[in-house]
Amino acid sequence: MEIQFNNLRQEKGYTGVIFCDQNCRLIGFGKKLDQLSKKHISNIIKGDESFQNRSSKNFDYIVIHQPEKLNLAKLYVFKLKKFKDYSVRDFQILGGHLQTIIKFYKEDKAIIYPDGISSSKVSFISSIGEMALGIKLSSYEFNKYHTKKNQKNKKKHKIKINSAQCNRILKNSVKIEAIAEGVKLTRDLVTEPPNFMTPPKIADNAKALESLGVEVKILGEKEMKKLGMGSLLGVGQGSIHESQLVIMKWNGSKNKKKKPIAFIGKGVSFDTGGVSLKPANGMEEMKYDMGGSAVVIGLMKALAGRKAKVNAIGVVGLVENHIGSKAQRPSDVVKSYSGQTIEVLNTDAEGRLVLADALWYTQEQYKPEFMIDLATLTGAIIVALGDEYAGLFSNNDKLSKQLSDAGEIEDEKLWRLPLNDRYDKMLNSPIADMQNITNGRGPGSITAAQFLQRFVNKVPWAHLDIAGTTWTKKPMPTSPKGATAFGVKLLNRLVYKYYEGK
Repeated sequence: MEIQFNNLRQEKGYTGVIFCDQNCRLIGFGKKLDQLSKKHISNIIKGDESFQNRSSKNFDYIVIHQPEKLNLAKLYVFKLKKFKDYSVRDFQILGGHLQTIIKFYKEDKAIIYPDGISSSKVSFISSIGEMALGIKLSSYEFNKYHTKKNQKNKKKHKIKINSAQCNRILKNSVKIEAIAEGVKLTRDLVTEPPNFMTPPKIADNAKALESLGVEVKILGEKEMKKLGMGSLLGVGQGSIHESQLVIMKWNGSKNKKKKPIAFIGKGVSFDTGGVSLKPANGMEEMKYDMGGSAVVIGLMKALAGRKAKVNAIGVVGLVENHIGSKAQRPSDVVKSYSGQTIEVLNTDAEGRLVLADALWYTQEQYKPEFMIDLATLTGAIIVALGDEYAGLFSNNDKLSKQLSDAGEIEDEKLWRLPLNDRYDKMLNSPIADMQNITNGRGPGSITAAQFLQRFVNKVPWAHLDIAGTTWTKKPMPTSPKGATAFGVKLLNRLVYKYYEGK
């Protein structure tokens, strides 16, 4: 969806959107329109007792058809509750609700007049940017595989945001557009069916970021075998699609020698479970087992698109975990890029095997300031946290706090869980340096994180288990059903708030 930003004016034939406070007092340009209409707007509000008395959590609205003495075809008046305390996320949700209502009523041309919505927590320019972001994220659709017959009657909605501070909002909109495009790319990658979104195809999408100035390097199976990445390669050896490791490099800092920050993503394009085959019920959802890699690719697009002043590395390990005559077996032993050996007791605990080589490669080759990996890693994290929080595991309190704070701002919340030596010892193997699962039931998400920690040495590191937050079965204010892109806004906020320009 395209959003245009203009100076304050009416436009004939458009539907207008104005606001009032919880006491039904018009704010911003709504006051001006009320004067032009000879108090027609405020008189209708005063005569609507139901509207005056309603008080939902976010806002209520009334519709004025053909408002007197105005060029606007229709006018929506939204009542905002305590907007002076609105947070970043509140403005995103406001935008999401506006988009939903505009779409529901098939308003193909709408103008929003946001002036006067001031908050003590967010600057006006930022608040309009976040509202615009909410509109864009809420408008996401994936219609690639629908037939033309189903598509031809779909209307494109044109939304304008008119403000007295148009020029400043326009300048900020470049950043908002970049974030929205990063989220869209992530959602597209996760939503694509696995017969189209194979490891090489995911790599092609990463390669396309070169147009934004991102340096992209792709290692195929031949190169990884030469390096000794037996852990990653073992996962994909049953698939006809080549496993790949993609490295994306963005040099946005003025200090080109400054250590980069690194993001690593699990990219299992489809996870059958391998020989340790998953149940058929729900297996179709395993197309989103590459969600971590999609977040990293989307994040790199967002950072490059807004020309973030930071040096960042994105690394994604791409495989398909399939059954077949060459598939990895339970009890196989593989040698990782680090030189450590792993006994594979369960081929469905494959994501950690992919990340093991990706993490070690990242720290060895780029010596980053920190590493953050993202993975739809364990079903156990869904049992523990549901779809409200992603699991956070880390060897660094400062990084954990920064991530948690960024998550609270963006409403992509994290819950930190423990790591310690007793959990770690549960992974010891009698015939190799470690095994990929424990020998009994227990803290599956924690022991998975403990496994990953064996491949990070003392580099500040955080692991985000996003298995419960990558996909939603119910629509949310800024995300339709399906892929959420959880992590893109969170990590972009982390970079912007703590690491950009430093």
